[in-house]
Amino acid sequence: MNKKRAKQAYAAALLLMPGIGASAQDNIVFILADDMGYCDLACFGNKYIETPNIDRLAATGTTFRQCYAGSGISSPSRCSLMTGRNTGNTTIRDNFCKAGGIEGKKGQNTIRRMHLLPTDTTIATVLSAAGYRTCLVNKWHLDGFNPEATPLNRGFDEFYGWLISTPYSNDPYYYPFWRFDNHQLVNIKDNEHDAHVRHNTDISTEDAIAFINRSHKSKQPFFLYLAYDAPHEPYIIDETTWYDDKDWDINTKRYAALITHMDKAIGRVINELDKLGIRENTLVIFASDNGAAKQAPLAELGCKGTLKGIKGQLYEGGIRVPFIVNQPNKVPVQDLRNIIYFPDVMPTLAAVAGAQKHLPHNINGINILPLLYGKEMDTDNRLLYWEFPGKQRAARRGDWKAVSVKAGAPLELYNISKDMEEKNNLANQYPEMVAEFDREMKEQHHPTPNWPLEGE
Repeated sequence: MNKKRAKQAYAAALLLMPGIGASAQDNIVFILADDMGYCDLACFGNKYIETPNIDRLAATGTTFRQCYAGSGISSPSRCSLMTGRNTGNTTIRDNFCKAGGIEGKKGQNTIRRMHLLPTDTTIATVLSAAGYRTCLVNKWHLDGFNPEATPLNRGFDEFYGWLISTPYSNDPYYYPFWRFDNHQLVNIKDNEHDAHVRHNTDISTEDAIAFINRSHKSKQPFFLYLAYDAPHEPYIIDETTWYDDKDWDINTKRYAALITHMDKAIGRVINELDKLGIRENTLVIFASDNGAAKQAPLAELGCKGTLKGIKGQLYEGGIRVPFIVNQPNKVPVQDLRNIIYFPDVMPTLAAVAGAQKHLPHNINGINILPLLYGKEMDTDNRLLYWEFPGKQRAARRGDWKAVSVKAGAPLELYNISKDMEEKNNLANQYPEMVAEFDREMKEQHHPTPNWPLEGE
């Protein structure tokens, strides 16, 4: 082989190596809804709420029907997502902690919150090490009351959104006047004096599209974590035109409108990827951080279908969430019943980036990339675990789930494959199985100074 041909072959080989050359690594867009119920999407059976863009992602990609969030509420669920660890093993296990953390205010009440630590490895840390440009748009919720625990301190190159540690940085909710632009807190002038001009979903979408364009021009692979507020309460949106003809109360119309408005925004992001010609080398994932809240129009719109429980509970209605994956000519059209959960996201995205060597050793998730690419894989014969320390705990293996939603209450046992609604408690019929679940669940719990339990 002559020198010219040898150089060409070497260059081609480099492009095929993970982490070398932009074309060798797919871009990643992870979109997260906030407090959206399992059945809020038309593609998950909703008969009232219009979600054509998300439905199109499902119809042309892979839909997981048995995906579980990291927890039943925001902070621990997002911590699980970002770190690949379950809530028996994460730094943040509830929105408020019992000890440690940092003290602050929620309304008139003094509370404590825990924050993500510098020693916590995030998805952004892993992907940055593999050469990705990383960006979080909108909601972090892992800083607690610590202003030094921002996304920019935990692996992200760019951040546009709001922080708990600066309580007015998303005030007023949905039409904010204050918002972070990386380290700087800036004003949204159009929303001055409580004006409802620029909705936060639109602001977030514009920030996301701007980041995509910058990354594309730099020819650097990117990871965009687009964490919308919708449809978290309070349900504030002025545009309800999709539902103005419905005989619903205003709360119901606004809840539905928040989801449809978000769906429209997601369509804008997808269109931008198409326009730039990078749709086929961009993996797009959509999910919700937990189930629908008690304030949602659960009965009117069927937000949780027939599932038992809501946000804040470890029943199915609190933790089962939609999970949709789309990438033309790479992710096939399939409807899967494989059991997956948020800790699986970190190792899977690391595999997309060829960054497995950067993963920490203490994760609980597994790499499910073969499933995304149409291969068969057993994800069900392992233990999935959740806890609110000292209050609730749950685990699932295969068809079976053990759960307790009250401190000290005995475990309930359900065959989820036959009883997704958790109506028929079989604990008395299978005491040996309950005892085995209890033993394994205790092994999954690692003591934490922020949620100390008696005897630890």
